[in-house]
Amino acid sequence: MAVPEVSVLLTDTERNLWTGAIVGGFVVVLAVAALLTILVLLVRTIEQRVTTVRDKLRAAAENTEDTALIAETADGVEAVLGEGLKHHLFLGRVYEKVRA
Repeated sequence: MAVPEVSVLLTDTERNLWTGAIVGGFVVVLAVAALLTILVLLVRTIEQRVTTVRDKLRAAAENTEDTALIAETADGVEAVLGEGLKHHLFLGRVYEKVRA
């Protein structure tokens, strides 16, 4: 049985153009894959940083929940200082009398 002769229907120019198109397409696919990989890595980094910021903001909110107690504590400290001043003045007067 005779093998039929296969004739190439493309000219050399057309073959070169097709080869260039295939190589160019392959390069474009590789570039897109690389860019998508970089994009995924950047999005992952952004997501981790957003999570960190969210956690910090929650911690800050929890830390500032008790700020209403600051005024109450300041009043208590003021009362203790006032009482201490009274004792200081009293002891100063008594000490002067005892000394004299």
